[in-house]
Amino acid sequence: MQLPAKDAQEVWAQDNLVAWCIVPFDAKKRGPAERAAMVAKLGIKKVAYDWRGEHVATFEEEIIQYKKHGIKFFAFWSWHDAIEPLIEKHGIRPQIWRTLPSPKKNTQQEKVAAATKAMLPLAEKTKTMGLKLGLYNHGGWGGEPTNMVAVCQALQKQGHQQAGIVYNFHHGHGQVENFPAMLNLMKPYLHCLNLNGMSGEEQKFQKILPLGRGLNEKAMMQAIQNSGYQGPLGIVGHVATRDVEVVLKENLDGFRKIVSELKE
Repeated sequence: MQLPAKDAQEVWAQDNLVAWCIVPFDAKKRGPAERAAMVAKLGIKKVAYDWRGEHVATFEEEIIQYKKHGIKFFAFWSWHDAIEPLIEKHGIRPQIWRTLPSPKKNTQQEKVAAATKAMLPLAEKTKTMGLKLGLYNHGGWGGEPTNMVAVCQALQKQGHQQAGIVYNFHHGHGQVENFPAMLNLMKPYLHCLNLNGMSGEEQKFQKILPLGRGLNEKAMMQAIQNSGYQGPLGIVGHVATRDVEVVLKENLDGFRKIVSELKE
């Protein structure tokens, strides 16, 4: 049953917003303290933390700085053994996001089984630690919502109720036309939806665009509101050549403009 409009619109609340792709993607190459201050200044209360090898040494400082600024360490990309003791030490419970693979198998059944098997070690780890596991779309077979749902269901049948889906607009250009149907399919499993300006053919399907600059994201956000989804929403940086604060501001401005235009 669809929620009343006023309730459906609560999905756009500031507290639902999550900054994503802001660590390696920053021309200013901020450290943990600068990054936390920047995110706090923008009024974002959650960060999904992506990293590269050079960031491992500052994992703990990142956690400390987020706490200092009242920011939730909302998610962690993939896995690194260095994060495990810090999760326990600092009492954080990040979602763990990892790309769902695209197995080179012949049948759909074999592909689902192989992808499920590939995710099992991290599923066991997250279950033991009391963390949510997010299957992340990144193109290919593993980026198709029907396949993500099938693997989620397979993992849950094996006792991994923490397994869910992290769906990225910027890896979903092939699903724009049937997004409402795909959203309804994924909704019971969604841990996060990461937003992005969604270009059309006229814009040569640019992968990363600020919200409000594409042709399709408004209709996709209308579908989110209509669905009654109430969960987290990622605001994406993902432009390594620019100051990520400026990129996030552009996205926030576009986000607010679109939200103001959505039909109740």
